[in-house]
Amino acid sequence: MNENIRLLKPLFRGLPIVILVVVLSILFAKKYLNYVTPMYESTAKLRLADVHEGVPGANLFKDLDVFASANKIATEIEVLKSSTLIENTLNQLPFGIEIYRKGGMRSSELFNNSPLHIEGTFQTDKAYDNRYRLKVTSKTQFTLIKPEGKTGIKGTIGKPIAIDGAKFLITLNDEFIKSKKHAKIIDTYEFEFLSKEKLMAKINKDLDIVPVDKDVPVIRINLKSAVPEKAALFVNKLAEMYIKDYIEGKYRAANVTVDFLNKEIDTADKKLTNSEENIQNYRDDRNIINVTQETETDLRKISQLKIQQTNMKMNLDAIKDLNKYIASGKNNYLDLAANFEAFTDLLSTEMVKNMKKLQSDKKDLLLTYTPEHEKVKIIDQKIKDLTDYQIESIRNTEKNLQVKYDDLSNDITQSEKVFIGLPEKEKMLNILNREFNMYEKNHNFLNEKRIEAEIARAAKIAFHKIISPAEISKDPVSPIRGIIIVVAAFLGLMGSIILIYVVHIAKAKVNDSYTIEKNSTVPIAFSTPFIKKNESIMDNFLKEAIQMELKGMIQKQSIIVVSSYDKSKEHLFHSVNLAKAFVAQGRKVMVVDVTGGMDGVISTNDYINYADIKFLSNTKTVFQDEIKAKLKDYDLCLINNQSVNEDGLGLLFMSIASQNLMVLDSRKTAEKSIIAIELLKDEYHLPNVWFVLNKAGYNPSVFNEIKKVWTKYIRKQNK
Repeated sequence: MNENIRLLKPLFRGLPIVILVVVLSILFAKKYLNYVTPMYESTAKLRLADVHEGVPGANLFKDLDVFASANKIATEIEVLKSSTLIENTLNQLPFGIEIYRKGGMRSSELFNNSPLHIEGTFQTDKAYDNRYRLKVTSKTQFTLIKPEGKTGIKGTIGKPIAIDGAKFLITLNDEFIKSKKHAKIIDTYEFEFLSKEKLMAKINKDLDIVPVDKDVPVIRINLKSAVPEKAALFVNKLAEMYIKDYIEGKYRAANVTVDFLNKEIDTADKKLTNSEENIQNYRDDRNIINVTQETETDLRKISQLKIQQTNMKMNLDAIKDLNKYIASGKNNYLDLAANFEAFTDLLSTEMVKNMKKLQSDKKDLLLTYTPEHEKVKIIDQKIKDLTDYQIESIRNTEKNLQVKYDDLSNDITQSEKVFIGLPEKEKMLNILNREFNMYEKNHNFLNEKRIEAEIARAAKIAFHKIISPAEISKDPVSPIRGIIIVVAAFLGLMGSIILIYVVHIAKAKVNDSYTIEKNSTVPIAFSTPFIKKNESIMDNFLKEAIQMELKGMIQKQSIIVVSSYDKSKEHLFHSVNLAKAFVAQGRKVMVVDVTGGMDGVISTNDYINYADIKFLSNTKTVFQDEIKAKLKDYDLCLINNQSVNEDGLGLLFMSIASQNLMVLDSRKTAEKSIIAIELLKDEYHLPNVWFVLNKAGYNPSVFNEIKKVWTKYIRKQNK
């Protein structure tokens, strides 16, 4: 805690300076704020169109708007920053001329608050970007001064005036003057017509276009300007021009697209018609109705014919086998067991039954008659007739089946001829149909896109939207008054504190007992506080005399030498008051004065003065013997020594002392003196050296120090 207080002492001492510097910093900041031009900022927020998301009811237009695209936000920001869009925006705003009211320290732009209208025409571009000075001397007269000229050209308000390739017409702003009863017209003005390049450079310098968030399609348009109306006007107009440019661009693109699509549709119609005619002609030439159906029908017909042919073949083969069988056993027909499965005629069946019946009747007759009997022969004849008829019938059936089989084979052959050239037909039809389908799809696609483009052209709307228009700012964004004042006060505070500690470190005085103990092993005998009242001097030094006695510093006939490092005046106060304190204790004190500063303070009998220059030739032994000879009649000897650094006898008297008191002034003695005294003690083997800290704990105000310096200066001037 004591260490912290010790470190803060310089700050406490320089607190008035800190307060003064802080106050001056605040006053300077306020003065600066009175003359600096404030900057105002206006912000507009623009929501970008999104083809994937939209407000309810907008999806129809968004889906059909083939020109809307999900561009990245960065791309749209670059569009907003483009010189073309900014130039178009500036063409819509009255920013080409700047009129200022000139003051003593700064000029203020008037914009819409100007009592004057200034118009200009220029024969050369060099006339732009020049600030002309205008002194209005009356409501009818003025003086126009060139940018770097001293003398001007006198003119009349309402009449043109030519100067350096430019012609200006200056008139009164009657509407403003009527609205402002106390409008000041007679004054000094400045005006400048800005070229497009300079105007765009000024805008680009203070224009900031940033996204609200990288994933949110909302852009923030910011502009700083000394005139708040300008900032609001520009950002709103820029957002408006961006949307207008988007609509115009979309309309132009839609219009061009519709024209292009109409031409393409006409071409597609011709190609589609030609393709239809090619298909018709090919079908007519080859009598094609429907290849697929016709092919299926022919295949089904051939399949049925082949089935019939197969059945016919089976019957034909069966009848052939039957015929061969019967032919081989023709003479014994009744003994044959022919398979009539392939010969299923009803008449043949009946005939076989009759033949079997006749055969049975013959057997019955043979039981009665001989084979040669007439009845038997009649039956044989009947059987023979039936047999011959049966055999002939089988032959005829075989021929009939053979004819049918041959007819079926011919029919199949003729039907199969239909498939000759069918792959080629299908190939050509596929080619023609593919060409037709391609032209048809192209035709349909172009018609759909034409409808979409016509809708987009007819819908002159944009899904970009100004969601937060800019408003005229009432409070400047720079300089921020509160922050400037706080920063100025803080800088003043820190600067003054740093200065105080720099001065404190640069002075490097003893300051306190901690500094002594840090730099030396020499002990401190006692510390004398700063004594404001003379009545307290004796009480303080009596206490210090007692402290010396308790520390064993005062013995019978001790020689106490009081010294200082730089000037003898620094320890004279202690020499005088210690001597008085010892006398007040009842001691008989012999005072030896090497400086002459104690002359008249002590009685003549107890006072020895070695201040004369003649004593410089004496040796240590001479002084030592003389003092010891006289000390026999005294309790102790106090020597008011010279300063160690300047005078010649200082170290000599310190070498003969019993106790050496080295007085260090906390406000005057340099810190380096402590080390110097330590080195002298070791070098010259000085006995019993003690430090005495004068003005311990004294931390005077800086103003008191200044007052003292000023008082000394006045005294010197008076002398």
